[in-house]
Amino acid sequence: MASDQEYDDQSDEEEAGVRDGRRRTMASRPKDRGQARWEEAANRNWELQEGADGSIEGVLGGLEEASKRKRLLKDTTPLQRGIIRHTLLVFDLSSAMNEKDLRPTRHLLTINYTIMFVREFFEQNPISQLGILGMREGLAVRVSDMSGNPNDHITALKLLRATEPKGNPSLQNALDMARAALYHTPSHGTREVVIVLGALLSSDPGDIHDTIKACIRDRIRVRIIGLAARMHICAEICRKTNGGDESYYSVAVDEVDYRQQLMSITTPPVLRATDTKAQKQNQAALLMMGFPSRIVEEKPTLCACHGNLTRGGYLCSRCKAKVCNLPATCPTCDLTLILSTHLARSYHHLFPLRNWVEVSWSRARQKGSTQCFGCLSSFPVIPAQYDGVEHGRWAVRNKRAEGASESSRYECETCGSHFCIDCDVTCHEVLHNCPGCQSRGHVGGGEGVVDGG
Repeated sequence: MASDQEYDDQSDEEEAGVRDGRRRTMASRPKDRGQARWEEAANRNWELQEGADGSIEGVLGGLEEASKRKRLLKDTTPLQRGIIRHTLLVFDLSSAMNEKDLRPTRHLLTINYTIMFVREFFEQNPISQLGILGMREGLAVRVSDMSGNPNDHITALKLLRATEPKGNPSLQNALDMARAALYHTPSHGTREVVIVLGALLSSDPGDIHDTIKACIRDRIRVRIIGLAARMHICAEICRKTNGGDESYYSVAVDEVDYRQQLMSITTPPVLRATDTKAQKQNQAALLMMGFPSRIVEEKPTLCACHGNLTRGGYLCSRCKAKVCNLPATCPTCDLTLILSTHLARSYHHLFPLRNWVEVSWSRARQKGSTQCFGCLSSFPVIPAQYDGVEHGRWAVRNKRAEGASESSRYECETCGSHFCIDCDVTCHEVLHNCPGCQSRGHVGGGEGVVDGG
């Protein structure tokens, strides 16, 4: 009994020492240290304030509106961009993708997001080419070849759902295979490699720094999205292949952030002024393209792209070879074949729609807007005009989330029309045009008027 009592006393002393050590550790932390990114992104729902009528519906609507608005706000300066892109997507197929910190697993979520990315990529870049690679067991594997047809990539991605990730990834082997696939791409397009990495290691057979130098020599840009934590070698790859820009390497904090980072890649990259060699090569150079028309045949004939029997397709403008879908590269004469609509859909990246501004209650009262110009949905009723003190009290009671317009109105500075947040999202992400400017004849900020007669 005495030995048991001595053991219990010793255990209590050890636990007390551990607690004192934790207190000293907590006390030694600097109080003014900055918050981590995941701490800043956390929603503190217990701080929500009730509205004037006692409900939080308006506050929650303001939070949703603020999140949509945050996604829309971006730099709209017209810059030279590479609208003809040659992109290779490389994602991790190692055992680290079996982790369940991203539901249902990293592997399944990545496949689902990649399918969404493929559709959005070709929607925003219809005259570009995309290929998909994987990393598993220290090797780089080809998932789908470089192609302009999204259905080929989606079919290959759906087959990966039945495979089990295993082994370790190899960044060096993936970059070497990507370099080989992009080596013969024309100089007028961009060469990009996007890597989704879930592991915290890279099993490389040689010196990866030699591969980085080769990527720089071949003008290949590398962007990496991490799913676990930051790695020094990943930051070095992105920094050296992007002219010292470290923003091309990021780590996803949750599923929403992961999706946003992946979808942001669909915007064509800005051409850097340091690419003097490439600019000299492409200076005063014209790109030959063909704009074929669709044909319908009575009897099926073989297509030149797949060798399948089809009753219709598109005839190459130069050699009259038949291809199934557009955009495509003629297998016979290597002529780029597109439709005029594909070229028009790529145009909005060069001259993006300007961001709309938030409308205050005084501006809404001045304009007298009662419904959205786009969808004709009703706006919140404009309150009565109070004096300074009463208006301050009313504003405190009806305060909305930061980033959301207090009047739920957003104004195009060119035509002065007011829109709701849903029309704001649709016009900037889908239409890429302002309905007010189009209907009233404002072109490039001008004041022209179109006669509706």
